[in-house]
Amino acid sequence: MPDLLVQSFAPLLLAFQPCFTQPSFRSFCGLVCAWILCCGRRSLTRVIQSGQLSDFKHYCSFHRFFSQARWNLDELGHGVFDLLLPFCGPALIGAVDDTLARKSGRHIWGADMHHDPLRSTRARPFFSFGHNWVVFSLQVSFPFAPHKHWALPILVRLYRKRQKHIWAPGRGGKWERKQTGQASPKQYRTRPQLALQMIQIVASWAPHRPLQITGDSEYGGRAISRHLPSNVHLISRMTMKAALYEPPPQQPGGRGRPRKKGKRLPSPLQMAADHRSPWVKTALRLYGKRVRVWYKFVDALWYSSAGQKLLRIVVVHDPSHRRRDDCFFSTDPQQTPSEILTQFSLRWPLEVCFRDVKQFLGFEDPQNRVCRATQRTAPLIFYIYDLVVLWYAQYGYKLAPQFTLQRLWYTQKRSTSFEDLLRTLRIATWQQRIFEDPALDAHTRKILQPLVEWAKVAS
Repeated sequence: MPDLLVQSFAPLLLAFQPCFTQPSFRSFCGLVCAWILCCGRRSLTRVIQSGQLSDFKHYCSFHRFFSQARWNLDELGHGVFDLLLPFCGPALIGAVDDTLARKSGRHIWGADMHHDPLRSTRARPFFSFGHNWVVFSLQVSFPFAPHKHWALPILVRLYRKRQKHIWAPGRGGKWERKQTGQASPKQYRTRPQLALQMIQIVASWAPHRPLQITGDSEYGGRAISRHLPSNVHLISRMTMKAALYEPPPQQPGGRGRPRKKGKRLPSPLQMAADHRSPWVKTALRLYGKRVRVWYKFVDALWYSSAGQKLLRIVVVHDPSHRRRDDCFFSTDPQQTPSEILTQFSLRWPLEVCFRDVKQFLGFEDPQNRVCRATQRTAPLIFYIYDLVVLWYAQYGYKLAPQFTLQRLWYTQKRSTSFEDLLRTLRIATWQQRIFEDPALDAHTRKILQPLVEWAKVAS
């Protein structure tokens, strides 16, 4: 398979060679490069056509790469994890969340009706048909943007609803399945259970390094907090009406079962309303902005969720009264309240990642209908996202100044977006393919130079 992208991208692809057989690796390289260069809707046939992959292999082999080839998604995730480790600090920071990929078509495997947070309001929930993906990402800060964190997905799981049957009286009175791909009672796993699987896998990859996980309230319950590995700590949101307790008192030896929890403490809602205990006032950098924060904290047991694990609980108040009082907890009681609030805000880059893969890489476009192809295509798009960011962190930031698109209406731009990374990779590829031909003379190069300028705007 000839090189479709810039040559500096090849070492990243070669890092995944042990995960494939030789024919599958050729298909993998071709699909990754064509997916990055493809513009517009990214159905699999359009990706094959845009990269002219059918000139090197029959187009059916690329469909079979997803539905029949022998390769494992978790091995690819491990490869991305190894590439990211040099950019991580002593403590790894991860995030868990889920996203909806909207689909259409009854026979798409694993698709069902799921809550759509983008279309829902507090007064009226909205549901959309599609796939619900649970994603584990590492939050990494790169040297080219030291004050910005990127969420790099390394493990992905498809959430499948429990199998249901409907009565079909018009077909002889038989029970029929409502949708293909639903999980049987033995196969069914909730979203927190899928997240716990991924947390345990990543913790086993780096058993001697602490791993701090952030997640919203869905991933802060007992399904995760009671089963964390020894090197993992969780930061999540807590309900304001949670029942809190002191640790159990030390009892002298005697008859009877030892106590599991101590005296009842005020709930976070009662702590926020208590005027006798003052708020601690500080300023923190949260979600990219410097904001004023008032907080109170306590070390207590949330027995119904975390069991006998001592938690550091932080109740937060917004002095501007734009947001309601909120509560967060960490399973590491050694963390300060400021560290807990700052690290919980690092969950947001994963939401940005979801937006980017849908807008710039066509995450919702493929229409796979069979089991293995459905479970492999969307995760591969996440890994393509990771490779683009890694290429920019290693090589692309050096080329960025000459490929930067100047916008007269946006002169204050300071941060780098994924769109900038993707544009730099595409333009560097087109420039290499146009100008590194030794047969071109100086006059022809001068004529072709405007193509690079037009590519900046078209990419």
